Amino acid sequence: MKTDAKRQARNNYVKKTIKTMSKQMLADQTPEARQELLSKLYAQLDKAAKKGVIHSRTASRRKSRLADYVNKTTKA
Repeated sequence: MKTDAKRQARNNYVKKTIKTMSKQMLADQTPEARQELLSKLYAQLDKAAKKGVIHSRTASRRKSRLADYVNKTTKA
């Protein structure tokens, strides 16, 4: 049970970090800042998928949607 609690805490931290970074992405920022945040977010999503915190297809879907958002806001 102790191990489960540790893993749950670690997983929740990773998920919360991803959510926070995603919200920062949606906030008003310069295109350069968004691009930098996008690369950091990609790394976080890949790590989470690799460790089994989220499913690999979920990570892929989120990365795709974030890239679409960044591309739309950069060109507009």
